[in-house]
Amino acid sequence: MGEQPIFSTRAHVFQIDPNTKKNWVPTSKHAVTVSYFYDSTRNVYRIISLDGSKAIINSTITPNMTFTKTSQKFGQWADSRANTVYGLGFSSEHHLSKFAEKFQEFKEAARLAKEKSQEKMELTSTPSQESAGGDLQSPLTPESINGTDDERTPDVTQNSEPRAEPTQNALPFSHSSAISKHWEAELATLKGNNAKLTAALLESTANVKQWKQQLAAYQEEAERLHKRVTELECVSSQANAVHSHKTELNQTVQELEETLKVKEEEIERLKQEIDNARELQEQRDSLTQKLQEVEIRNKDLEGQLSDLEQRLEKSQNEQEAFRSNLKTLLEILDGKIFELTELRDNLAKLLECS
Repeated sequence: MGEQPIFSTRAHVFQIDPNTKKNWVPTSKHAVTVSYFYDSTRNVYRIISLDGSKAIINSTITPNMTFTKTSQKFGQWADSRANTVYGLGFSSEHHLSKFAEKFQEFKEAARLAKEKSQEKMELTSTPSQESAGGDLQSPLTPESINGTDDERTPDVTQNSEPRAEPTQNALPFSHSSAISKHWEAELATLKGNNAKLTAALLESTANVKQWKQQLAAYQEEAERLHKRVTELECVSSQANAVHSHKTELNQTVQELEETLKVKEEEIERLKQEIDNARELQEQRDSLTQKLQEVEIRNKDLEGQLSDLEQRLEKSQNEQEAFRSNLKTLLEILDGKIFELTELRDNLAKLLECS
């Protein structure tokens, strides 16, 4: 499964000044996520915190570590592997207590895992010692050479059993010299195996001594760190003033973060309004283009209307002239009709007189 986060919280991270070993140096500008991780493959618990892509805490929890509350909202622990002391400033006492409970819980789990690992190592080394001792003390009898000894190691059994088959097949008595050579070869093989087992026993003993020395060194380091923690607790009164100032700064930072959040929301709202304004501008441009097209069309229609008006006026003038000419013709026609009437009357009178 690999390494997985099992608990997370937020806090301001500090480290002890490596020069003075008294003052705290902030390693994060603001509150960051601090998480407990569990590596199932190695059965290890770690405290990890990242500020961006930079790891500001990478501490493996050991049974010798101690998490100390130096104030209501501040706690610390020493890491001998990193050769530093980590400090965490929380926003409330509840978060500090919860982190301390998890530290104690995972510290106990790390202690149990270490004890189980030591037990497995002891169980692994003990059979090998017993086996090696048995091989050194067991006499070289024909039965053990032929593979009848059940307590023989696997390598010896593999070497002896296949070679024991010829003796179980009842070879002729005349071949006793060949059997003697065969037994001598078996004896040389067993001596070689015993030498290998003796060397493995000596190597295991040396490893156990080395592990005991390392354990003693770790215990001494734990005692030294415990003393160091006690000294740091004595000077924690100076850190309290710094912590109170940091708390005020944290509150100011939180207020600024809230203000920044409001500004970001306002910026998002203004962006949305700008997008709406852009859409309205596009609609306005489209309507302006359509209006220009309509105006051009209106101009064309006005030109056509003016042409039609001129043609209508011309037609009206022609009609007036035609009417005037027709009236004149009617008047002339009336005069001619009147003259013809008089001529008819005169002709009629002439006829009557004749």
